[in-house]
Amino acid sequence: MNQLVYDFITKNHDHILSEWMEMMKRNADGRLLKIVSDNMFGQTSSEFIDVIITNTENNNEEFSAKLNDFAEKVVRLGWPLTFVNDGLHKFSRIVLTGLLNQGKVAPDEISSIIKELDEWSAPLNNEIVDMYTQTWERTVSLQRMALQELSAPLIPVLEGITVMPLIGTIDTERAKQIMENLLVGAVKHRSEVVLIDITGVPVVDTMVAHHIIQAAEAVRLVGAKCMLCGIRPEIAQTIVNLGINLNEVVTKNTLKKGIEAALELTSRKIVDVEEES
Repeated sequence: MNQLVYDFITKNHDHILSEWMEMMKRNADGRLLKIVSDNMFGQTSSEFIDVIITNTENNNEEFSAKLNDFAEKVVRLGWPLTFVNDGLHKFSRIVLTGLLNQGKVAPDEISSIIKELDEWSAPLNNEIVDMYTQTWERTVSLQRMALQELSAPLIPVLEGITVMPLIGTIDTERAKQIMENLLVGAVKHRSEVVLIDITGVPVVDTMVAHHIIQAAEAVRLVGAKCMLCGIRPEIAQTIVNLGINLNEVVTKNTLKKGIEAALELTSRKIVDVEEES
């Protein structure tokens, strides 16, 4: 980078940061400013300017480390990539305007300074996009893994009785997760009866029913009995209309009745105990 430009940036750091923050706030989406406090916005903005300045110092290791930390932070904060890119363009504009206002650049030098700023900012912009994208993909991947783990939990409720509550739609990928969790959990918890509760599943079509039947059959193969709970009237009607055969699966319309039936299958029952007066 041109030494004149570099000296201007380092000597006017605070002024550039203040002007940059003011300019970005004027153009920012209101929703973005609502979820980020003024203190956090100021701290993150300062880090962004530091990332840019570090890039001017040709310290690749420090720049990469700062850029990685910054990318992770803005992804967590929900800053869109367009906001970050726009920030880089505004930084260049502030620097150019400041050089002109202070008389640091002669009129015949403006075009060369603009060209140099563009040549400097283009690879920086590419670096930011690449790092932001990598961080976003990594974050989404981790979130997807966490959701998969939570989307089909097998919960032990009583000795030998476990429940898998299902909520939301069931696609092929989630069906595989359900099958895996059922089999691993049934063995781990030494389940005698496994209850699959579909009260929170909005639609049961042929594919969903097929996956449930497969899951029930797999549970039987590892020595446990499977029971389907939460058959709402509209779901029952859909199953009948589709001609889906659930004869091999024990069904109950509520989880409560399912647990009562599971207790009977394991030679237990719930009894009322009168308190002694």
